[in-house]
Amino acid sequence: MVCGVPRPDLLRGPCGYRGVTACQWRAVGFCGMGWSAEQTEAGTRGEPGGPGTDTAGAGAVAEAAGPGPQADGAGSGEGPRAPVALSPSRAGDFMQCPLLYRFRVIDRLPEKPSPAATRGTVVHAVLERLFDAPAAERTAAGARALVPGEWEKLLAKRPELAGLFADAASDAADAGDGSGGSAAGDGTAPAAPDGAAAERLATWLAEAEALVERWFTLEDPTRLEPADRELYVETELESGLRLRGIIDRVDVAPTGEVRIVDYKTGKAPRPQFAEGALFQMKFYALVMWRLRGVVPRRLQLVYLGSGDVVTYDPGEADLRGVERKLLALWEAIQRATATGDWRPRPTKLCGWCDHQAHCPEFGGTPPVYPLEVRPPDGAVVPQGRMEQI
Repeated sequence: MVCGVPRPDLLRGPCGYRGVTACQWRAVGFCGMGWSAEQTEAGTRGEPGGPGTDTAGAGAVAEAAGPGPQADGAGSGEGPRAPVALSPSRAGDFMQCPLLYRFRVIDRLPEKPSPAATRGTVVHAVLERLFDAPAAERTAAGARALVPGEWEKLLAKRPELAGLFADAASDAADAGDGSGGSAAGDGTAPAAPDGAAAERLATWLAEAEALVERWFTLEDPTRLEPADRELYVETELESGLRLRGIIDRVDVAPTGEVRIVDYKTGKAPRPQFAEGALFQMKFYALVMWRLRGVVPRRLQLVYLGSGDVVTYDPGEADLRGVERKLLALWEAIQRATATGDWRPRPTKLCGWCDHQAHCPEFGGTPPVYPLEVRPPDGAVVPQGRMEQI
């Protein structure tokens, strides 16, 4: 078990477990699953907002899923292996649903690309490449002009993305994600002709260009010279836990102060759900602190979907708390890996999951567990919903 004790007579907490009043993490002052009081209330109502999730709504869920998860387990082309590292996205997966984490990290089940996630990839690429130009040439018009080219580059690497606009069902999914995509049907129509597909692509590119242009109302690139863009970071804590991730932008002031910036193509979450996005930023701040010995002065989230900028100034106590939380989370992941006990946690987010066919909550059967199972003390590992604990 990740937390709690077998007490079916007790109410289920938002983390999905019964018996949360006996949670082992209460003793050290925080929830091992990362739930705050506000998220507890939201989770009880079935709303999104767990830590590590993009809480901007359904559209953010689609964008967070992305074209494919980061490899926290085996490398590309290798067979299934136990997880070896933790990234913000995969930490969020486990806190949202342990079975989802297993599907992405251990089973490596394929996921369909979404228009929203792909749009986010293109927008990020544009905002990275923009800084290749001299400061005076970093204009909104110039940035918009980069969008079609970055899409073509991505399409050359992943030709299957062309199908996003040939299938009318993709528009229905995009419209349901809250990101402003237009629907061309109810998802039951046959594949659209080339003309309609071209029209949908043009609309999608225009939406990406609008997001890029909005960024210029939030920041002035002519006054920015990032120290790093799309920076891959990795560090190993004293405990042996390896943390890794990719930071959109790192700014360093002449005084040496560090600012970590992350672009979000969705809308800013409501205040009660803001902690989920900050979890990712605090994760990055912890890694940078351990790598460079300096606590970042500011964490900045730029929400292009709503035109909001959210900032947070962390302290050492903040980051030590994040480290404790990640260690607790990693212990839970290792326990689940060893026992094979990966349970689904049903929420409203399940409606956007690509793995319903393999999920017991939807009548599906997970793939045969590919790793050796080592139940504690020879006990039989029960399977089922988290709420049955």
